[in-house]
Amino acid sequence: MSLHTLSEWLRCPICLTPLTAFEPLLLRCEHGHSFDVNKRGFVTMLRSHGLIGDSAAMLDARASFLNAGWYAPLLDAVSTLSTQQDPADVLDIGCGTGYYLGGVLERSPAARALAFDISPAAVSRTVRSHPHVDGLVADVWSALPIRGNSADLILNVFAPRNAAEFARILRPDGLMIVVIPQDSHLRELRDTGLALGVQQNKATQLVDSLADHFAVESRQKLDVRMDLTQAEIMSLVGMGPSAHHQGETPERGDDADNDAGHRQVVTAAFEIFGFRPRHTSPAAQ
Repeated sequence: MSLHTLSEWLRCPICLTPLTAFEPLLLRCEHGHSFDVNKRGFVTMLRSHGLIGDSAAMLDARASFLNAGWYAPLLDAVSTLSTQQDPADVLDIGCGTGYYLGGVLERSPAARALAFDISPAAVSRTVRSHPHVDGLVADVWSALPIRGNSADLILNVFAPRNAAEFARILRPDGLMIVVIPQDSHLRELRDTGLALGVQQNKATQLVDSLADHFAVESRQKLDVRMDLTQAEIMSLVGMGPSAHHQGETPERGDDADNDAGHRQVVTAAFEIFGFRPRHTSPAAQ
């Protein structure tokens, strides 16, 4: 993490003027508002308290599952799409463990990145994963403390979207990659009550929600059949939104040890979109 590089991404969340780096570990705007950068390499700019992000247990479950390679086809698809932009400045909204950002940076090693999440644990983990990544903890639904026209690639993988703010931040020739689940995603687990349902017609609603600011350039469906152990299923359930409804990573049942050798086929179904800005949005500092 470079304090000067981090400041180049950010604007003051109070007065919206650019932030400047002051040593040690301090960002300040021209009006005197200041923000501490912690030693782990990120700054927290949450205006509201009580917001819930991914816990350490959820991130551990996600790292375990993703590192096993089950979502590698999605990683490859996202990374390949990112090369159409040859990005220099990447903003990962909802960075999680930094898995997809890592794939993008492997394809574009000269790029720098800002990892954004509401979860301090997620941002901390992502910042530690790569030397060219800075971190920001903030709420995506507020006016984002990120300078206008500061990114030429936005990643948004299973994360919330603030269309107007994304349009302000993305450069006019930039690319935004959005990944959402298809209706059939994890259907086997939904049928048994282990996973939450997927919103119907999600792709149509996504395109409609972004239409004022972005046009679809590409879209790709990707289906993966995974032959999972019970432990892997528990990690899969525990890494996503279902975990919020089950109170952290789901507990192994009494028969878990007896079922250790049992495997189940689970469908992962994604839709990957490439969006371009419709027009040049005013760059608010």
